[in-house]
Amino acid sequence: MLLPIEWLTEGKVRYLDQTRLPGEEIWRETRDYREIAQAIRELQLRGAPLIGISAAYGLALAAFESEAADADGMRADLREAAAVLGSTRPTAVNLAWALDRTLTTLDVAATADEARALAVSTACAIHEEDIAANHAIGDYGAALLPTGTRVLTHCNAGSLATGGYGTALGVIRSAWEQGRLSAVLADETRPLLQGARLTAWELAQDGIPFTLIPDSAAGIAMRTGRVSAVVTGADRIAANGDVANKIGTYQVAVLARENGVPFYIAAPTSTIDLAAPGGDQISIEERSPDEVTTFGGHATAPDGAEAWNPAFDVTPHEFITSIVTENGVATPPYAESLRRVCGAGVGARG
Repeated sequence: MLLPIEWLTEGKVRYLDQTRLPGEEIWRETRDYREIAQAIRELQLRGAPLIGISAAYGLALAAFESEAADADGMRADLREAAAVLGSTRPTAVNLAWALDRTLTTLDVAATADEARALAVSTACAIHEEDIAANHAIGDYGAALLPTGTRVLTHCNAGSLATGGYGTALGVIRSAWEQGRLSAVLADETRPLLQGARLTAWELAQDGIPFTLIPDSAAGIAMRTGRVSAVVTGADRIAANGDVANKIGTYQVAVLARENGVPFYIAAPTSTIDLAAPGGDQISIEERSPDEVTTFGGHATAPDGAEAWNPAFDVTPHEFITSIVTENGVATPPYAESLRRVCGAGVGARG
């Protein structure tokens, strides 16, 4: 199983630079939490669960960089590092969740060394728990798919977007292992082609047959019977079930509803934000217009062309058949079922 990031030794992290895939498999090592922040910002590390894991490892690196002599000084240094890491990407709630969890864990530390050890153990625990959650999501999601299912997925929600195994691709992997799939279609996912570059690469690595399609072909694929279910990941899920995910997901959901195709979201409970009542309260990241007007360093639009580049959109809960989590499957009404899977009242956010 591919692990896109890992803690190597005291004070060092190794991660896969996803911007170089599929052409090159480049692994980088760092002792600097600022490099982790930059890697998140530049999409070398991407995907909501992986962003949270990476941020937690970033705090662990900051703990080794800190020269604080006591626990209070260490906590202050890590709060500064958390501010840098937390400013990288606003939409994925896992980022703030992982940082808050790590900082809270440090409250019990009596010494700087104890705080440092807690930062590392918490980051590793977040990573291990995510992998376990992905396998559970895969099993719950596969059970929703009858034998012969033809699945469409959008963007990349596999090992590369998580601690390992994947959410939407975890469902696809589990369904494939159980003999439930007859076809997998992957949207290219413009403008940065996460479907073509990353999802296709993962499926090829696993030997799972797939067909890559332009984003604009999703509608005709559904209308002509090439798709019998859609499974995507999520970057933030509001309390009412509205879901923020990679740009283009909303269009796929609308097309699925029009063609009577079930639309499933696969995500860990760390992606659920019960403090956000609905999708209107989710901050949508806007990225550089250059990602639209150029690709691979080459212009794809005339000089001076204006471009709008929202990285995510929000799919209203009415378009979502169910939300698959590691604690079970949430179904409408989501205001009730999401609180149930989060264990509301027992430390759930919001």
